[in-house]
Parts: sequence; structure tokens; C-alpha cells
Amino acid sequence: MKWVLRIFIAALLVIITVTAVAWLTFPRYAQSLIDRAVEGTNISIQISNSGLQGLSGITFDRLEAVFDTPPDSCTNSSARYRLTVHNGKLHWKSLQNNNSSATGLIPKILSLDLELEADSINIVQEGGLSFKESNPSVTGNVNITRKEGLTFTFEPESFQYGIENGSLAINNLRFEGINYRFTIDRKGEWIQKPALLSVASLHSDGQSVPLANFEALFGFTQDPENICGITFKECSVDLFGLRAKTPRIDYDPLEEETSFTLLLDSLPLEKLPGFKGTEPDRPFAKGELSGSIPIEFRDSVIRIHNATIRANPGTKLMYYSLEGLPWLSIITPASKNPHDLFTNLNATFALNNENANLPGIALKSLSTGFLGGTLSSGPAVYDAARQKQSFIFKLENIHLPEQIRLHGDFKGSLKGEVSGTVPLSIMEGKFAINNARLSSKGNGSILHTPPRQKKGEKDTIFSSQTSDATYTYSEPDLQLSRDTEGKTTIDFELKQMTRKTSGGTLELLSPKGILDLWHVKNNPSMISLSEFSAGFMDGLVAIEHVDFDMAKHTAETELILDRIPLQKLLDLQGMKKIYATGTVRGKIPVIIKDQLFEIPTGNMDADQTGQIIYSTTPEERAAANESLKLTYEALSNFLYSELISSISMSPDGQSVIRLQLKGVNPSFQEGRPIHLNLNVEQNLLELLKSLTISTSIEQAISEKALQQQ
Repeated sequence: MKWVLRIFIAALLVIITVTAVAWLTFPRYAQSLIDRAVEGTNISIQISNSGLQGLSGITFDRLEAVFDTPPDSCTNSSARYRLTVHNGKLHWKSLQNNNSSATGLIPKILSLDLELEADSINIVQEGGLSFKESNPSVTGNVNITRKEGLTFTFEPESFQYGIENGSLAINNLRFEGINYRFTIDRKGEWIQKPALLSVASLHSDGQSVPLANFEALFGFTQDPENICGITFKECSVDLFGLRAKTPRIDYDPLEEETSFTLLLDSLPLEKLPGFKGTEPDRPFAKGELSGSIPIEFRDSVIRIHNATIRANPGTKLMYYSLEGLPWLSIITPASKNPHDLFTNLNATFALNNENANLPGIALKSLSTGFLGGTLSSGPAVYDAARQKQSFIFKLENIHLPEQIRLHGDFKGSLKGEVSGTVPLSIMEGKFAINNARLSSKGNGSILHTPPRQKKGEKDTIFSSQTSDATYTYSEPDLQLSRDTEGKTTIDFELKQMTRKTSGGTLELLSPKGILDLWHVKNNPSMISLSEFSAGFMDGLVAIEHVDFDMAKHTAETELILDRIPLQKLLDLQGMKKIYATGTVRGKIPVIIKDQLFEIPTGNMDADQTGQIIYSTTPEERAAANESLKLTYEALSNFLYSELISSISMSPDGQSVIRLQLKGVNPSFQEGRPIHLNLNVEQNLLELLKSLTISTSIEQAISEKALQQQ
């Protein structure tokens, strides 16, 4: 590589000098003089549509040179290069030489300053790399010595070429924003001294890779111990947006190998892509990363071996609600020392230099320790037609940090181990997840502390609850998919979920369903729940589908109940005087609008016969009138054959519950049929606060007359 650069510089200088000398001597015969000048060399030059600009310059539409680099001790094969300059202007200026002597009109020694300007310059290696730059500028100095007659020789003295925003392509890889200044001269024995080389970005198959802004000192000074080697010193590069450094990179072109260690030292996490946040005062991450990444390159394969990345104390990830308030954070454990994020990180990447149907950089394998478990991936699969790379990441026993916290009205922590697979695809700079499966044997808890209702504020379903609620869940099992536009679907199942308040405990067994997030482009706050079901009080509760607007608190759905034990419902309401057997089922439509809760008309009926026993004390029976005594006696052992109920509630909370009972009491009036109708009217929002309607039902029983047929 080093010899190729040297030959290229020499060839470029020869091209400029020969062209200038040809035009300076005999412009009409420039091409034939150029041919003669390069005769016997490995360089050929063609110039077209040239024109003379006085005696100090020429113009041309196109200049093309072809030269070969022979094999030597540092390169095993020859290579052919083609250099093309478009719309060029070559200027020269004669310098006064006090040591020169002149005979006649033409001086014996003529010193010229040369400058080449053009619209573009392109260098192509056949079957290999290509370089291009717009608006290049090349300068140099040459001494022309006249021999006998009109025979001339020339001796270059210096050469300068400042590459600005150049581009280099090697098969599927492209380096953009190259800046480097060549400065060589005879006094320095034509050796390029170390100068700053910078590369703005690296692309693979047209897509940016997470390596950018590479900088290093680079020159052609020979190392006696590695004559063919290329050395970069004081190197630094942006790796996933973080600045990494290494003091030296040595590359052996014969073996095509190098090794070095990138050092990460207190790099700000908020500079990582995706963590900057949309607002400067709301970054998605705070803190610093440190670590070391040993890298080896050989036979077009990049290997990372035993790398370590640590998070400094206080490092955290933050997520915000739609209102811009923090709602979830992940914080590293409290410690004086950095916390290991990735340990024993090993990865293999292959550089593709031949097959255009494969990506320029492809992942072959990845494994690392991560949060107490392991993270790994096999080879990437490449779809050339769609330019898509696919990976399958495997997670084993990843420990969820106990420092995961919820904020705002919800607070809590998660703990446990997560395992599963995450199929990931990258296409056109966007990523997608296809049926990832994550599960855990762990558990978590969430505390909901609703804001206290202000005095005079109207009751809603969201303000009716005054006590805190604690939610616990266990063994989550998730199946997740995400398309490149961010639409996310989560198919979830839990072993158990419990809600506990001061009024009692509500338990759901094996709740499962499908969540759709960010599916409505114009309303990202809309979430959808479908195919939800859970074990509830030894029965089943389900929701076929509901769309819930988190910003407006609006939704409309139907709550389905099946095989719910009647006694469980009575116990939930705290009614200790009533004992019942049998189960009920029903459908209850629910409308939530402007934070108001409405039930148009719901029904809940018994799906089998059962028994109701209403217990009374001797004091209650003694104090009751004759009609009420009959009611107590009929319900002392009521065997119902039909139980039908309906419920409705207006947005202000006023509700009507109608209950129809048909059956008999074998020990009452010789088992004559009994029909009992009960109506309960009350503000259900107040009842929801206390989780009890026992007083209302017991009062309805006391006030209702017994109907017999």
C-alpha cells in the first residue's frame, strides 16, 4: 500500500511535468512529445481538446494516464491504475535561477512552479479501489535542463496535493470525507512526513456504519523492522457516536493483518445515537462509559476479543411520557466503581471484497456477558435484492436490574432473569423485529398513587379511586414484532397479576392478550388491546378489542364475563349475610369519553340453577313487619331456576341495577313458585370508591314486596 501511494505520487508529478514541458516547447506537437517523454516507462498519457492560454498555461477537457505498479518485496502482484482529470487547467510560472546560464533565447536551466486545477480527478484500480475528488488542486516545482540542441531533461523539486473531501471505494465499502495533504520534496528524499489524515464516514452498501470521524497521523517514514508496514499514530474514531482512541495502529500489507486496542475513557452516553433526545434538557441517557476493545484484522476478517464496556456510577437511561415527564429510568447500581455492562465481548466481522451480492461488512458471530447473563448471535443473513441484513440474537439469563424504576403516578421495580430470541433486520437504515420471544421466571411490582382529587372537581372514573393500588405480576412471556416504521405488536401472557388496595385484593390468573402500539401514524398515543382474557374469581373475564387513547382517556369496548361464581361477586362487595351457589355470565359494554365512564346496557345472567340463602338474626326477624318476614322466610333457602340482571350507568355515575329471580323454597308455602324483582339505584362512582354495594342490595331486599304466583 505504501509503495502504491509513492508510485501514484511520482506518476502524477511526471504527468504534470511532462505535459507542461511539452506545451512549453512545442505546443502543436504536445501529444507526440508526451509519448516520447514517457516512452520506455510504465506510464501512458492521453490528452484531448487541449488549448493554449498564452505562454503560461494550457486547458484540456480530459487527461487520462494509465500506469502499472510492478510486484516487489511488499506486493506480490502488479496492478494497473487509470487516472482521469476532467476540465483541467495547468498553469506555470518561471522562477529566476541565479545559478542558471543561458545560451541564446532558451536558458540552460529553467525553474517552473506548476499548478493543476480541475473539476474532478478520478483514480481507478482495475478490479479494485477507486478514488475521486472534486475541484482538486495540485502544485509542484520542477527544473528543466537543456542539453545539446533541443534535448531537455527535467528534475522535480517538490510536490503538494491537498485532498479535501475525497472519496475512496473498495468494492462494497466507501470512505467519505477524506482529507490529507501530501507534501514531498527532493531534500526530504521524496518521503511523506506524518500528516493528519481524517475520514468523515464509512459506508457499507450505501448504508452508514457506526464508525466515523477517523483521525490519525500518517506518513511514509520507513520502519527498519517493518519496511512494508503502514503505521497510523495518535488514532481516534467515533464508535457508535462515542470517541475511542488508540496510540498506534500497525498494518502489515503482506500478511494483511493488524491488531490494536480501542480505549473508551469516560465517554458521555448521551452522545450515542438514539439517546440524545428530542429536547436538550430531556436526554434519554446520562452518565459515562469506559472500557477497552481489542481488535484484530487478518484475511479480511475483523475480530474483537475479550472486550469490556463499563458504565460509570450514576449512569442511567430515561424515558418520558407524552407530557415530557420522566416515567421510567434504568440506573446502574450504587457503587464507587464502574459497573460492567458487557464482559468478555467477542465478535467476528467479515469484509467482502469480491461478491457484490454480499454486504461490505457482515457479522459472523457475537457473544458477550451482559447483565449477569449472555447475549449472542450467529451469522447475519443478507438479502441482496432488498439490501437487508438479518440477525438472531439469543439472550440467556439476563438479570433485569433492580434499579429499573417507574416515576410519576406509577412507581415500581422489576427483577428477575430474561431469556429468549430477538430476530432483528436492518434495511435502509431502519430496523425491524420479527416475532421476538422473551420470557422470565421473575416478578415485579408497580405502585399506583393517583393524584388526589381537588375540591369541587367533578368525579370521573379516573378520579374515583382515592387509595393507592399495588400491582404485582409474575413470569411474563412476550412475543414482540416491530416494523421499520415503528409499529409494534406485543403478544403477552403472565402467570398471575394481582391488584391490592385498602379495600381488597383483585387477582387475575394467566392474563394474556395482544397490544398494538404506535399503529396509528397520526395518533401515537393510541394503543389497542385485543384477544384479552384472564382467569377471574374462578371464572373468565375477556375483552375482544379496545382502542384506548392515552392522551384523551377515551375508549369503547365490551367486557365479557363467563362462569363467574355468584358467591365470589357477593364476597367482593362485602355482603356477609348472603350465601349463593351457581355461576353467571354476561356482557357489559363500557364507554370512556372525556374521562367519563358509561355503561349503556349490560347484562349478567346465571348459566345454571343455584341456591341463595339470606341469613337473618332473631332480632331482625322479630323487628320485621309481616311482609318483610315473608321475604326473609322465602330467601332462607331459595332455589333459583332463573337469575337475570341488567346494569346501566350514565356518565355522571348514576346507575340502575335490575335483578329478576325465579325459583322456589321447599320449606316455604309448600314450595310454591316465587318471582322476585329488585331494583338498585345508586351512584356507582361512590360505590367504586368503597368497593361495596352490600348496603344497597340489603336495603332493596328489605323494601321489596314478595310476589307469589
